[in-house]
Amino acid sequence: MREEGPPTGSETSREVTSVTTIGGTGFRWGERTYIMGVINVTPDSFSGDGVAGRPQDALEQALAFEAEGADLIDVGAESTRPGHTPISDEEELKRLLPVLEMLAPRVKLPLSVDTYKATVARRALEAGASMVNDVWGLKADPDLARVAAERGVPLVLMHNQHGTDYRDLMGDILASLRGSAGRALEAGVLRENIIVDPGIGFGKTPRQNLVVLRRLRELRSLGYPLLVGTSRKSVIGYVLDLPVEERLEGTAATVALSIAEGADMVRVHDVKAMVRVARMCDAIVRGWLPRP
Repeated sequence: MREEGPPTGSETSREVTSVTTIGGTGFRWGERTYIMGVINVTPDSFSGDGVAGRPQDALEQALAFEAEGADLIDVGAESTRPGHTPISDEEELKRLLPVLEMLAPRVKLPLSVDTYKATVARRALEAGASMVNDVWGLKADPDLARVAAERGVPLVLMHNQHGTDYRDLMGDILASLRGSAGRALEAGVLRENIIVDPGIGFGKTPRQNLVVLRRLRELRSLGYPLLVGTSRKSVIGYVLDLPVEERLEGTAATVALSIAEGADMVRVHDVKAMVRVARMCDAIVRGWLPRP
């Protein structure tokens, strides 16, 4: 029996809803899922892949991600694992700047800086980053929005909170993200430069994380591109009872279901495997096909 031929016309790609420019590259939301590769410039990364003090290792990792199909790279110098010890701006910059200065001229992909501090973000953008990923959604340092606005760069606003008490889990997350986006807009950040993230693993119990993933599509009502980061996280360990180094399949499941529920970008450690997962999901969910 002959298989059906490939889709044609409007079936071949989902409608592009908006475009965000990151480091000179246009991210056409709705066309396909974008892959953000993670580089932790920390000595205490929860995932065990930190490269603190080793800029050359960070460069090799970034070039590998580029070859494996990542669309951008997120560089962070302060651990956000549960129970982490906060570090000063000076220490964060000491870890971060040598890596950004090595990556910026050698890696073709846009670089994002994972920080919630305005001072650190400003210096990172000067060193070659072209997006800011704020795990506190402007709650820790509202001046971060002004830095992003002045530089005209995209800003990821993640939901986060102290503790895990909610009146209405999804309603509270939506309200918080709406408030973060409002503060960014008031500071002058362009609407097309705002990306939201539900914050899987931040201020939520494992069961709450599962509910958020199950109801992810509700966040589409905010009208912003959606970034989801589940890679190797504790919710996977909770469900599968596996250590960090054995959470690849669990990560793949969460990435696939996130894409099915509307994720536009996924933040991952295992780029090669997750690019394959995303492209297969895109073919099913968005009608995406590789160019002939």
